Parts: sequence; structure tokens; C-alpha cells
Amino acid sequence: MCSPILTMSGISKAFTGVQALKDVNFQLRAGEVHALMGENGAGKSTLMKVLIGVHKADEGHITYQGNSIEYSSVLDAQKAGISMIFQELNLIPHLSVAENIFFAREPLKHGLVDYKTMRHEASKLLDMFDIDVKPTDIVNTLSVAKQQMVEIAKSLSFDVEILIMDEPTSALTDKEIDALFVLVEKLKSRGVAIVYISHRMDELKRICDHITIFRDGQYVSNHRFNEISMDDIIAKMVGRTLDNHFPEKKAAVTDEMILSAMNVTRFGVFKPLNFDLRKGEILAITGLVGAKRTELARALFGADRLSDGELFVHGEKKTIKTPSDAIKAGVAYLSEDRKLNGVAVKMSIRENTTMASMDKVSSRLGIISTKSETEAAKQYIDKMAIKTPTVEQIVGNLSGGNQQKVVIGKWLFRDAKVMIFDEPTRGIDVGAKYAIYELLDELACQGVGVIMISSELPEVLGMSDRVIVMKEGEMTAMLNTADTSQEEIMQYATGVKNMFPLLEEAI
Repeated sequence: MCSPILTMSGISKAFTGVQALKDVNFQLRAGEVHALMGENGAGKSTLMKVLIGVHKADEGHITYQGNSIEYSSVLDAQKAGISMIFQELNLIPHLSVAENIFFAREPLKHGLVDYKTMRHEASKLLDMFDIDVKPTDIVNTLSVAKQQMVEIAKSLSFDVEILIMDEPTSALTDKEIDALFVLVEKLKSRGVAIVYISHRMDELKRICDHITIFRDGQYVSNHRFNEISMDDIIAKMVGRTLDNHFPEKKAAVTDEMILSAMNVTRFGVFKPLNFDLRKGEILAITGLVGAKRTELARALFGADRLSDGELFVHGEKKTIKTPSDAIKAGVAYLSEDRKLNGVAVKMSIRENTTMASMDKVSSRLGIISTKSETEAAKQYIDKMAIKTPTVEQIVGNLSGGNQQKVVIGKWLFRDAKVMIFDEPTRGIDVGAKYAIYELLDELACQGVGVIMISSELPEVLGMSDRVIVMKEGEMTAMLNTADTSQEEIMQYATGVKNMFPLLEEAI
């Protein structure tokens, strides 16, 4: 076995009372894909951010290519051959794809940016992924999946020796994942070392050579991937076995209608849709990238305007033109991109918990009661089992799973009648997923209407009572999950089958 290209020894790091890493060791060799596994908050991303200069270690030593290193910025690490694809998108939305890829290092000609060369080089990188994105496309016009691919191309635009991928496939289709894995194999053959952080076990089976497991900020064990079982990985990650991936459903579905949508339409985006949500039910919406699931959710929440149709909440017609209208009607939306639309990352848990319900923590004169905010935040920290030392913890310092819990707590405090979850477990580990699943069922038990948008078919089948399947803005099926399968759902998602063919002809 060759010598390590990277050695991290005795790394410790704390954030305002939270010990994120404690005496962690890690080694990486050229030409291998090395998985980092652990629950959210276990320290995986933090360790890599210490490596690339985002955080400075409190203790420990790093050796790269035989030299002791300590980078002061991400750019310094990239210039040295170490790039990281972050879990949360890190692009500048109003700039083009090419400008994002070469930001702060644009090719120059006679002292001016050489846009022709920059676009040509960007095209070569994008062609490696075989995706339909132009260098001139503005990033905020792209889907989340394509933005993720731009992130990958940006990282590979450096002459990488170590490439760190933090949940790189969370917003990608199966085809895009296959293209990514082809690229990973090419990079391996060139001797590039890849650190792969993911909670998708099926992916790790396909590409990983080694695995290092963390729990609660500490190193647990290191294995060749083909020498450890998935059950053993999970047990080491969470400190216990998870016999069932989904909790037993306790909510009982009744005939009482919580939400009814009649011919809801957004011209040019999705066609007329009719569905209802019953008390005790978890209704899933699934489909491939481009199915317009998120667009439907945003329209129901008033973030985008419906062109036509009617909405009823508990039998009462509601006119929802803005998010404020939706909140007043009792409709809440938990977005896929929680950092962009879900939480205020620079504010505390206390402030985030109450920001949608200021009337509940303010006097008649509009003066906010910090005491009331603190009590509310403590209630949902306990209820959601949020890992934090205090209600004043800045949300941006929490793990992805705990950030998601803060968002849910915010809407629970608002007493929402309908909660729309857009990819609620994206980027969340198996242990935290189980906790979210239990919460969804608990909400359904309490009479809250739960709509769950998910790309993970096992999650759809394991958690929902019915599933709406969409393809390119059209509902192709409404299925009872107990009576269907992943294969049948995919037939409707790809257009092989359509339960409502007459609808398409009538439009």
C-alpha cells in the first residue's frame, strides 16, 4: 500500500461551547475514493473545512505531500491542489456559469477579462458531464441539479490532487450521478485522491475503496470498504443498530379533508392539478428533475402566483397570492435549499424559531419579548432534540440536520395546518432521517396536513399513504403507496405510463 498523500493528526475544533472535533486522525492515499461517514454533527464536513482553511484547528497537525501545511483560505488550498464541493450551493446567482467557474481568476488579455477563452474553457469542463448547460447561462436560471454540476465543474477547473465531495449527488438524477461516477473513475486513474461524504449507502458501494467513521466529533474506525457490512457501518455511526429504516406509522387516515386543490395551474410551468390531503395522511409528490414539484409547492405557498384554480383549507376557500397569505391560511413551506429560504444562518435559534410568529412573542405595541422567544426556542430544542449548547447558538454553526429541525420548529410554533416538506431529508444522515420520519408521522397524528416532496423512492414508499407522480409539470398518477412499487412509480415518472391521458389531450 502506498504512503498517504495526506495525514491529519490529533485535530480538535470547538465552536462556542460545541466540541465539533476531538483528537481526530485521518489518512488519504492517492488514487482512492475514501468515504467519511457519520451522523450530522459527527464532524465530517468540519474536518474537511479545517483542511482547506475555512476553519483553523484548535489543536493538531496536517501533512500534505510530505510538507506541514495550514491554509488560511479556500483559494490557497485550491492553488495547492485541494478543492472541495460544498454540500450547500456556493455560487453567485447573478453571474454566468463561466464567470462562476473562473471567479477571481479569470483569464486576461491586455489587462481585460478574456471572455472568449473563459467560455471555451468552461465548455470543455461542462462537456465532461454531458449536461445541457451553456457557459453564458445565468446561474439563478438553472435548476438545483444543474447548479450542483456547475459546482463540480468549478472544483475540477483547478489542477486537483485531492477532491472533497460533500453530498455531491443530493440534487442529481440517476443519469447525472452515473456521469459523475464515470468522472470519478477517470480522476482515480490519474491518481487524484477523493474524499466522499455521503449518506447514500448505494453510492458508496459503487465507488468507495476505504471508509472512515466518525461519531460525535471523534474518530471511530477505518476500514477497506469491501471488508465491512452496511449494518456494521450504521451501528458504528449511530452507536446502535437501526433494524427498521422507517418508523411504524401511527397516524390513522380519516375522510376529513385538510387541503383541497382544484385545477391549480401555473401557465407554462405546470398543468391543471387536482388533489386533496386528508387528516392523518402523508401525501408524497415525486418525479424526476424537471417534474415541477418544487414549482407546485412554491405556488401553493404563494411564493409564485397561481394562474388559475382554487385552494381550500379545512373546507374554507383561501386566496393565496403571497407567502404572507399562505401563513395566515395556515400553510407552511420548508424549502429544499434551507440555507437560502429556510433559516437565517447568521441569526440565533431563538430568533429563527419565532421569526414567522412575531405576533405571538410581541406586545400590543410591537415590542418583542426576548423571554417569550427564549421559552419558545427551548420548547422546540427539546421537542426536536436539536444539538446545541444554548438558544443563542448561531444557526449557521449547526449541522445540516439540526438546521432542518430549526426550520420545522419555526413552523410548528406557527401552528401550521398544512406543512409542505421539500426534500426534508436531503443531506441528512440515517439516524437524523429516522428522527425526521418520526416527526412527520407525529405531525400527521396531531392533525397537521403533511405533504412530502421526495426524490428517494424508498422514502416515498416507506413514509407516505399516497403519492402524486409528476412529469414535466403534469400529474401522471395518483397511487396508494401500499399498492405500488418503485418500478411502477418510475414508469409514471418517465412517461411510460400515464393515469390521466385524457387530461393532456384536453389542454
